[in-house]
Amino acid sequence: MIDSLRVRNMLPLNEPYVNLGFPTTGAGGEEISASVLNTTGPDAIVDWVRLELREASDPQVILLARSALIQRDGDVVDLDGSSPVSFEVAAEGYHVAFRHRNHIGAMTANAIALSTATTVVDLRDGSTPTFGTQAQRFTSGLYMLWPGNSIPDDQVIYANVSNDRDPILQAIGGVIPTTVATGYRQEDLNLDGDVKYANINNDRDLILQTIGGVIPTTIRYEQLP
Repeated sequence: MIDSLRVRNMLPLNEPYVNLGFPTTGAGGEEISASVLNTTGPDAIVDWVRLELREASDPQVILLARSALIQRDGDVVDLDGSSPVSFEVAAEGYHVAFRHRNHIGAMTANAIALSTATTVVDLRDGSTPTFGTQAQRFTSGLYMLWPGNSIPDDQVIYANVSNDRDPILQAIGGVIPTTVATGYRQEDLNLDGDVKYANINNDRDLILQTIGGVIPTTIRYEQLP
């Protein structure tokens, strides 16, 4: 994962998810110290993520949701930038959902037994089944969340109503397609700190890749119940 947002001093010290309308069951408004962003290399913090524990018998029910941090190597850690993420819940089984502000989320297909001992839930190597069909993108030998969700909803759309392409054009001003907008923005789909509609490393192409890149009206749906 690229480290551009941290390097360019664009990462906020407050979680962004409450303002984006993500579930606030339990925790919310998490903050970090600026020193957490001093770490470089594979453990550098690249962005905030949202974690949900869902009921084992009915994964539509979100029992607790909270924000955490994701490192450059894909590890999700607590607010100190290194510790395992903790939840104040009973020691039992939960579906674990991973969500990001401009990706579509994924959830474990089975309930994971959590306790006071650290439990590793790894969605990168394909060993942990996920809920639904093609819930994750597979690239460079790893599974990851599907990118391209410039509107924080449950689908990635390239064309037609409520598509994710138009917000990119609007972010750059809607007139000159080669204009670039910078900052910590929802439309920055590749997380490099720049919102681009055209030219190299543009954000629009990620949407097309996520839907399949052939039929522009195809929709990629988030696989959460």
